[in-house]
Amino acid sequence: MADTVRVLVVDDDAVVRFGLTMMLRGAPDVEVVAEAGDGAEAIALVEAHAPDVVLMDIRMPGMDGLTATETLRRRPDPPQVVVLTTFDADAHVLRALRAGAAGFLLKDTPPEELVVAIRQAAEGRPVLSPEVMRRLIDRVAEGGHDTRAQAARRRLGLLAERERQVALEIGAGRSNAEIAARQHIGLATVKTHVSAILTKLDLNNRVQVALLVHDADLDADP
Repeated sequence: MADTVRVLVVDDDAVVRFGLTMMLRGAPDVEVVAEAGDGAEAIALVEAHAPDVVLMDIRMPGMDGLTATETLRRRPDPPQVVVLTTFDADAHVLRALRAGAAGFLLKDTPPEELVVAIRQAAEGRPVLSPEVMRRLIDRVAEGGHDTRAQAARRRLGLLAERERQVALEIGAGRSNAEIAARQHIGLATVKTHVSAILTKLDLNNRVQVALLVHDADLDADP
């Protein structure tokens, strides 16, 4: 990651965009490279400016933030996307996380927390606490649960046994350090397993791993 985190702000409300941009200007290592009013404009500006992080509103006219997130995350070298929302848990946020968003922020997040979250996303770390992650997965719609669980278990079956255990620990919201202690392995080994899990399951981040584990209805060993 470069010393300066390049950010694209996407929201259909010009006042919100202005407020976010002004807050971020106070951070010496964060640069707002552009602003977009909808998803289509966001995609074009990502092409033009190559931001590290996109702050993406969900509900916008034209191309919404969900479609834009899915499109951006399919790029060969995608930016990290952090969803902006006024809700702390809903189906729209879950869809964005499944598409590969790094996490989400409430629009009234204090400036200092916003900057920390942007730095965290730029480093490829999820912008989502374990508590919020658990609240979100509890809100997953129950329709088609059996089919979804079977499909998720088949995907987790691609993992070696130790990788599967690490995946279940991620599903429980545990950090790498906590996983290392519980599984009696080194921190570097945990990181290797996490990397292998993401590669084998074709996922972008550990939030997606946690959602897959939840879909499979599996728990880590106590």
